Amino acid sequence: MASLCSTLLLVLSALYVAAADLQVWGIRGYGIKGDMLSKPDPYVKVYCGSTFGGMTEFKTSDPNPIWSTSFRFPDGKVGNFLKLELWDRDLLFDNRLGTCKAMVKQNTSAKVTCSMRKGELEFYYGL
Repeated sequence: MASLCSTLLLVLSALYVAAADLQVWGIRGYGIKGDMLSKPDPYVKVYCGSTFGGMTEFKTSDPNPIWSTSFRFPDGKVGNFLKLELWDRDLLFDNRLGTCKAMVKQNTSAKVTCSMRKGELEFYYGL
């Protein structure tokens, strides 16, 4: 009976960890380069798997932005990929400057830093 209870507890724990609240915060950029004519007006789009979580506000003429926005994915789980797309806002068409991807690891809070052709992006996530 003790063995059955232990197994049941293990299965229930695994189910609880499998789908939890995943949060993304502390997004910032370093040395972001926009087009040749102006400083960048960067913003970030945030995804977990195929779920779009939203986007940050625009930072006008800021190559080293810090965004205060945080994102929550109620169905986030271990093994999902977080994808943050760095964009430059322009008058006619916005330009994607790069993409940062990270796989969600179990029971963790982590800092992720991605170097891209047009700068660097950093963020934190936690389950």
